Amino acid sequence: MAIKFQYNKTSLGDLGKQLKMRQKALPTIKSKESALRSEVKKAKEAAQEFRSQLSRLEAEYDYMVSLWGEFDCDLLRIADIELTEQKIAGVRTPVLREIVYEEKPYDLFSSPVWYAAGIDLLKRLSKLGIEYELFNRKMELLDFARRKTTQKVNLYEKVQIPGYEDAIRKIKRFLEDEENLSKSAQKIVKTKQQQAGEGQMS
Repeated sequence: MAIKFQYNKTSLGDLGKQLKMRQKALPTIKSKESALRSEVKKAKEAAQEFRSQLSRLEAEYDYMVSLWGEFDCDLLRIADIELTEQKIAGVRTPVLREIVYEEKPYDLFSSPVWYAAGIDLLKRLSKLGIEYELFNRKMELLDFARRKTTQKVNLYEKVQIPGYEDAIRKIKRFLEDEENLSKSAQKIVKTKQQQAGEGQMS
């Protein structure tokens, strides 16, 4: 990215402000990137933990597989999933607040004894499945924000800050050269004037 500038003091001042702003912002952006990296790791670990819990519960479900044939599927359904938001390092992430289940009453005497355990197992399976999906989503959102933040860190660190520093150096050098030339020209004029004055006196 080429930084546009002019060889004058106004441009030098503007570039100085831009450079200071980026140098000041860089530590904050770096700490945000570090926080996001850590949160991505936590979300990934949580998702993996939910995945392994889910696998254990699925094994329980499979253990009862022969019984599920007689289970009335209308007994339980998810009516609603209530979510809230949690801000992590400026990123909005979903958090499960509650799962609202709709349960149809059943006759305890005529229904199989294991129905209560089956309903409980289905509730736990659905809760874990939803938590797993949410943590995956959380991980995706945080990782996307982390990548964007890393890009910004790299842009500031490797492109913009060195670019502004280089441009400032060039302007300063130009202004110094201009000043030296001006001084040299003044000396030459002064010397010529002195010589001319001395010539007139003789």
